[in-house]
Amino acid sequence: MTTLIQKYAEYAALEAQRDLNTETLHHAKRVVLDWFSALYPGFVSEVGENIVATFEEECGIGKSRIPSLNKNAFSSTAAWVMGTTSHAVEFDDIFRDAVYHPGVPVISAALAVADEYQRSGLEFLKAVVVGYEVSTRLGAAVQPSHYKYFHTTGTVGAIGSAAAAAFLINPNDKNIFSHAVATATTFASGLQQAFRSDAMTKALHGGHAASIGVTAAKAAAKGITGALDILEGEVGFGAALSKDPKWEKATLNLGTDYNVCKMTQKNHGCCGHTFAAIDGVLEIRSQILNQNLNLEDVENITVRTYQTALDVTGNFNPESAFQCRFSLPYVVSHGFLHGSVRLNAFIDEQMASIETRELMKKLILESDDELTSKFPNQRAAKVKLTLKNGQSFEHFSPCRKGDPEAPLSDEELDNKFYELVEGVLTTSHAKELRDQIWNLENIRVADLTL
Repeated sequence: MTTLIQKYAEYAALEAQRDLNTETLHHAKRVVLDWFSALYPGFVSEVGENIVATFEEECGIGKSRIPSLNKNAFSSTAAWVMGTTSHAVEFDDIFRDAVYHPGVPVISAALAVADEYQRSGLEFLKAVVVGYEVSTRLGAAVQPSHYKYFHTTGTVGAIGSAAAAAFLINPNDKNIFSHAVATATTFASGLQQAFRSDAMTKALHGGHAASIGVTAAKAAAKGITGALDILEGEVGFGAALSKDPKWEKATLNLGTDYNVCKMTQKNHGCCGHTFAAIDGVLEIRSQILNQNLNLEDVENITVRTYQTALDVTGNFNPESAFQCRFSLPYVVSHGFLHGSVRLNAFIDEQMASIETRELMKKLILESDDELTSKFPNQRAAKVKLTLKNGQSFEHFSPCRKGDPEAPLSDEELDNKFYELVEGVLTTSHAKELRDQIWNLENIRVADLTL
């Protein structure tokens, strides 16, 4: 019987022999641009600086560039660093149905390997697509039970990065692809507790997944074999990490309907479980200002949303920047007072704001059974804000700004990129890199001015 991994290998080999259609190619470039938006500010975050210091002895050798550092490293090390930094500031993309940030492991691994093997921009984009298509489907197949204990970006991400890396090493070799994915699967890891407590480990899940994928692919190319039934086997990935995997989703429309075209690109710099509530309170904020009412006159704000959002982001007393990014009370309060939740929401001055902290005390969080039943395919929230004069405002956000139903435009993605890389890249450097990404199918990866 053909295993899932072998089906993925057949798909990858098919993708190698044909052109990406216009829509898929365009969306592949969108996810790459969005990944760079998250990557560069990650280098100046605390966890980014620490991970660079961790691998300092391994920098300066190898063929893979590490952006912003002007240093090379071995591809597995470069993937570790990029996977961590691109996950550090919570501006990375999301595939909703899998509760997963595919760009972090997949693009980090693909860029490192494409650099080492001197691949073209088009080969790189194809590898990104393959990594996305395989891993997003696998992620959807093991949800929602997988997410109760495991961090999909660390687990499924290792498989996506292996797929992309193997494709770049030899896109036509199904044997390398199969054994790369099989080997990476047994190292897939990442526990939820890492971001239920104040720690930096969540970002490292992305780095580990990217690095494991690269290592597994290179090992497969040298003859290392893996268990090809490790995904659906009796004691394999699905059995161990999911309650009731729906394997039909793992290959549904593979190669005909592209998930890379259905990504959520973040409009807020925090956990995606908070976005619908932020969108709702921003809409109410606009209504209040349009009526010339005072933002300070809030009596209370009630947020009703799905249970997982409350489990992950229900912290009323966040202290660190990491905790604030995973605090629905904090980001909703900050967004209401300032009109956005961007990088500056997590500087010390803002996190210590008395005005924000007082408003947080007025938030009421409630689980909504209907919205919970629709997770993870829908991420919705109902927000009700009552003023001290008794006047109330309500808004239902059935999806999030940036979701496939309400996508960021190309112009908005450009603006996000320029905003987030400011202070890390010069204006001219940012413009040059942005132009190269939109023309990536016509240049070599080595031509990217990282």
